Amino acid sequence: MRLGIFLKLFAESIRFAMQVLTTNLLRTTLSLLGVTIGIMLITLVFTLVDSLEKNIKDSLDFLGSNVVTVDKFPFGDGPDPDYPWWKYFRRPNNNYGEYEFLNANLKNATAVTIVGRASSVIKKGSSSLSSTDIWGITYEYKDVYEVAVEKGRYFTQQEIEGGRTVALIGDEVAKQLFPNEEAVGKDIKVKGYKVRVIGVMEREGESFIGTPSSDDRVFIPYKMFTKMYNIGRIFGINPSVAVKGYDSDIGLVELQNEMEGMLRKVRGLRPKDETNFALNRPEALADALGGIFDVLGIAGWVIGGFAILVGGFGIMNIMFVSVQERTKLIGIQKSLGAKNYFILFQFLFESIFLCLLGGVAGILIVYLLTFIPLGNLEVMLSTKNILLGVVVSSTIGIVSGIIPSAKAARLDPVEAMRSA
Repeated sequence: MRLGIFLKLFAESIRFAMQVLTTNLLRTTLSLLGVTIGIMLITLVFTLVDSLEKNIKDSLDFLGSNVVTVDKFPFGDGPDPDYPWWKYFRRPNNNYGEYEFLNANLKNATAVTIVGRASSVIKKGSSSLSSTDIWGITYEYKDVYEVAVEKGRYFTQQEIEGGRTVALIGDEVAKQLFPNEEAVGKDIKVKGYKVRVIGVMEREGESFIGTPSSDDRVFIPYKMFTKMYNIGRIFGINPSVAVKGYDSDIGLVELQNEMEGMLRKVRGLRPKDETNFALNRPEALADALGGIFDVLGIAGWVIGGFAILVGGFGIMNIMFVSVQERTKLIGIQKSLGAKNYFILFQFLFESIFLCLLGGVAGILIVYLLTFIPLGNLEVMLSTKNILLGVVVSSTIGIVSGIIPSAKAARLDPVEAMRSA
């Protein structure tokens, strides 16, 4: 089909479609309402699902990507009445020697760190913050997790290795303790130790699901942390060992296998002994949530599908009426040499155009709804979902218009002019 004929068909289809709209506006509007509601529901559900998924994954960014952690408890086994928490609780804590062994020998890792977590009262003069998170970290922490320093600097290797009394504090901690002055270079008290602030983290803000952020944390060298807190085998603080792997599933599987072998060796486990640690990938939490989002997506298709089905029958009814009203015109076009495909595409394009009008209206409603505030949930209408609405609208137009269009194309010109 030449481009000129295609453009002519398209222009005539739009003209006839606008004529249908203006001739019986109420009937056409009610028929398009089903398509509008259906596209709106499908686009809205997928927009909310995508926004939820993005917000939740952003909230889990603090867990890191391509990271394998050594823990007592495995992810994903609870809540389960048979969950052997007592067995996991009795497992030995991670220790600094294991961290050093992994850091020196792992071949499939890009960085290894050990992190101790506790809480304490932080003081600065007469001001204090209760239950502030204190994290003891190693120099490699910045290579495993994202660290954004807004003011000041990160720790030096010498400060970490020497267990110096220096700290990197969160934005909220800085605002609370130093409301009217610069925090960098000032001293705070942690567990009775005078600690010099060397940097302030960028503000992260409150996450959608309320996961902790660095805004309320105080980072100190791990060796200084061990002086403040009891790192016991069972009842003391259990530090977390985190290993950053290469950006591929195969590389992470190889890393997990290598870590398992080395940890069994360093813990003196024999081949028949049960493993007394768990290797967890934080992405497993996001993957588990992905199943929920898939169910929500299916629900959106089902709910929107019913509305689209009703709208599709409405469009088909409009097209049958349009064919009947233009029977004489079809006969004249055929008598003047119009081919069957010309008539077919003329009505089919009209059906697609009508459905696109309904679909665009539905997408526009969703776009306006995204401006309604929903707490911490940031809702955005993505290009992918806009294209989804357009494609579904066009598909409904093709399905709804193909039968009336075929009927019009098969009309005998003599009979068509006589029936009129």
